[in-house]
Amino acid sequence: MTRFLRFLFYGVLVRGVILLGLGLTVRHRDRLPRKGPTIIAANHNSHLDTLALMSFLPLPLLPKLRPVAAADYFLSGKIRSWFARDIVGIIPLTRAQTRKGANPLADLETALDRGEILILFPEGSRGEPEALGRFKTGLGQLAATCPDVPVVPVYMHGFGKALPRGSSSLLPFNCTVSVGEALYGRDFLGPEREGAQARRAFMTAYEARISDLAAAETVPDWD
Repeated sequence: MTRFLRFLFYGVLVRGVILLGLGLTVRHRDRLPRKGPTIIAANHNSHLDTLALMSFLPLPLLPKLRPVAAADYFLSGKIRSWFARDIVGIIPLTRAQTRKGANPLADLETALDRGEILILFPEGSRGEPEALGRFKTGLGQLAATCPDVPVVPVYMHGFGKALPRGSSSLLPFNCTVSVGEALYGRDFLGPEREGAQARRAFMTAYEARISDLAAAETVPDWD
């Protein structure tokens, strides 16, 4: 029953709202994953971000798609927790400081071991519309721990204006999703790069790729 409700939610309701309520362009769609394990790492300006990403991925991938979301927000209350876990399909991430020796990314690593596709927002919380925030290094740590898993950078433009933070009204704004070429943690590991150095090197490359995708939004697309 839960799988059927999840299919109706994403396959009918979300796709209908995204496709009919917004002008949506997806650039380099062929770079999106066709199987897992994969990490889709995108900028974050709106609650629409997760729904939009899941709306244009193939429906057969739906059982494998797992958005990573803040446990303190999405697990507050029985109804919200049920909806977030069973319908949206989140993997909850604890943002508070964990006890010494604990691995806050353990559930994400397990999901990748199962061949799932994670949707992750390295900025953490939603930022101002069309502004990039500070990226946290958890993505770099995950890439180093799972070095053969592709990390697909995605830049989302317009969603922060279509559904701004704090608003419940959807505005018919033209939105763009630009998909970058995948990065691999293995390319940043080596004798001279271990631990924190490898994470920083990966995040530098990821941030540069996101910045390039963002800069391309200011260039007219004549194709």
